[in-house]
Amino acid sequence: MKQQLILSKRHWREMLDHVVREVPLEACGLLAGKNERVQKVIVVRNQAQSPARFVMDPYEQLRAFDWIESNGLDLLGIFHSHPAGPAAASVTDIAEAAYEVVHIIWSRGQNRWQARGFWIENGRASEVSLQIME
Repeated sequence: MKQQLILSKRHWREMLDHVVREVPLEACGLLAGKNERVQKVIVVRNQAQSPARFVMDPYEQLRAFDWIESNGLDLLGIFHSHPAGPAAASVTDIAEAAYEVVHIIWSRGQNRWQARGFWIENGRASEVSLQIME
């Protein structure tokens, strides 16, 4: 289980910008890097086009995985938004978690976006520390 994920302010902003652009739909994407440190945010189209569910476009996801591998990086995280939902992993998020990576969930509370990280394993979500660096 990962204890933390390290992101730059720029990566944080890239995720937030994508999430805001996609409202009212859920947004999603991948985080690539090494040793808990994110080096690239890859936005992926939500094929479900839903405000309450995300399904990554399989072609974009495959292209992203190819890019990650060809650049010698690892898949460190998956991010998505809950535009009108909780700031936690949903039952669906937990049931459909297919990768052992940090899951970052963006939610909007009191007109302000926030993000929390979770490690999902064996049907449970445990909070992971998100470190934002320069």
